[in-house]
Amino acid sequence: MAQFFTIHTENPHLRLIKQAVNIVRNGGVIVYPTDSCYALGCQIGDKNAMSRIRTIRQVDEKHHFTLVCRNLAEISLYARVDNAQYRLLKANTPGSYTFILLASKEIPRRLQHPKRYTIGLRIPDHPVALALLEEMGEPLLSSTLVLPGDELPMNDAESIRQRLEQQIDLVMDAGSCGLEMTTVIDLTDDVPMLVRAGKGSLDPFGIEHGS
Repeated sequence: MAQFFTIHTENPHLRLIKQAVNIVRNGGVIVYPTDSCYALGCQIGDKNAMSRIRTIRQVDEKHHFTLVCRNLAEISLYARVDNAQYRLLKANTPGSYTFILLASKEIPRRLQHPKRYTIGLRIPDHPVALALLEEMGEPLLSSTLVLPGDELPMNDAESIRQRLEQQIDLVMDAGSCGLEMTTVIDLTDDVPMLVRAGKGSLDPFGIEHGS
């Protein structure tokens, strides 16, 4: 039976944040708010929790998770970032973007794209998510909360609890997060490439809408 925390969006209560982090560190799968819809999260090295998220999403081993980070220093630890990439990241984080970058040696091979050795990373612009990450002291391994058969992410915490209460350990209710997923930008080449159009604007990357 999943726990349910109602948490203030702008000033999340530290006691609830600490409890959520303890759940993650003890192998839990949580649903938490971000600046571009709710997400499933677990600890990076927890294979069992990863498997549970794959089961919830009904995706296979080829599905790639995102490392949700608290700052650029953390991204630079888990990805290989050159000067041009760093400038783009600095100008556009935190925000509703997921960036595809070459993985560093800190990333377990199972989390990387099997042929390109890349990883998706993001820094969310949401007080609850950032408080969680600060208390964790490391990224959350995450996946957007889109359930099999649904076209859009789930956005109502009570509905999330009803549908997933036997499969997750905690729902963090911070009200509506919206239904737009992140914009995914591949930065592994000389020119930024659009992988998925979403909430984040394309303008900073010189990508035309519809491309």
